[in-house]
Amino acid sequence: MDNFAFIIHPVNPKRDAQRKFPVLAKLLPEPAIDFLSRYFPPLYISHITGITSLATGKEIEGWFIACPFTPRQMVSLPAETVYKKIIAAGKLAQELGAKILGLGGFTSVVGDAGITISKHLDIPVTTGDSYTIAVAVDATLKAAQQMRVDPATATGAVVGATGSIGRVCAQLLARHVRKIVLIGRNLESLRQVQTLIEAQSGAEVQLSTTMQDLQQAELVLTVTNAIEAVIEPQHLKSGAVVCDVARPRDVSRRVVEERDDILVIEGGMVKVPGPVNFNFDFGFPPGMAFACMAETITLALEGCYQSYTLGKEISLEQVETMGAVAAKHGFRISGFRSFELAITDEKIDQIIQNAHQQRLMQKQAHLNWANL
Repeated sequence: MDNFAFIIHPVNPKRDAQRKFPVLAKLLPEPAIDFLSRYFPPLYISHITGITSLATGKEIEGWFIACPFTPRQMVSLPAETVYKKIIAAGKLAQELGAKILGLGGFTSVVGDAGITISKHLDIPVTTGDSYTIAVAVDATLKAAQQMRVDPATATGAVVGATGSIGRVCAQLLARHVRKIVLIGRNLESLRQVQTLIEAQSGAEVQLSTTMQDLQQAELVLTVTNAIEAVIEPQHLKSGAVVCDVARPRDVSRRVVEERDDILVIEGGMVKVPGPVNFNFDFGFPPGMAFACMAETITLALEGCYQSYTLGKEISLEQVETMGAVAAKHGFRISGFRSFELAITDEKIDQIIQNAHQQRLMQKQAHLNWANL
């Protein structure tokens, strides 16, 4: 049977450890779990069954393997230490018989984004970033439609626009909006992305190194590698759609707690074809998966056992091809979630009303100020 393996890792040490070791994680404080996890070997998490292509009827199986490092550890520990742990997880996948390996979360961005890891394994490797990009942009546009925002007259923004994912997200989103704001830390790197966009679309491009410029944007797509949240309530325009692709999240929880006039969605979540059973609760509804997982699964369904998305350079062609192949096998965006909660149509309607009221209040305040 065709198959795959996918590496996951804890984002929140206590919460995520409880998914596999509920008693131990409940007893130990978070700092202890964080410390001890450095010495844990890679862990077999679960056997995945029931994935079935809508195009061919092919059924495949897979396995979740856990690399015990948190994002903070992967950033702070020496790269060689992190590589060694991820490679060990990959070798466990090989022992299980996996024919292709997907790198989830921060395991896909460490160092050279999978290239070194792939050189130490006997099976192909993918980061899943091509399909992550395709799904993120598609989800942003679908959410805009529900929020009654016309992309053709809107301003979009990409936070982390110079990263390997952000750069291609910006190119794709720029095809649909009137103006796009590229936000990053390095202006020279932002200019390189600007050149790519201007060669491919007619969108006006603005460069920025500050989150305050998000105030212009109706559509925001954020995909940094930050450890802490970078987008706060005061940064966003009333009625905005914000698609957060990053894990850990780029959007502060305060945004959904304090701004009931903004729609925040989790990027990169898709419905998997067939009666899939992951045999593990990673916080999604039944049958749903991250897009990076879905890329790995798609390659297995396609019988394409070769490394697909590796390194910092991702092409538009890769993204568009993966989007088409995944759609053929039956992957699709199905609903939206925000901070692990489903977003209902009624909730979106309420956000639209709240945003309308907020704009009326701002307009009235402006008139009052002008009449003073």
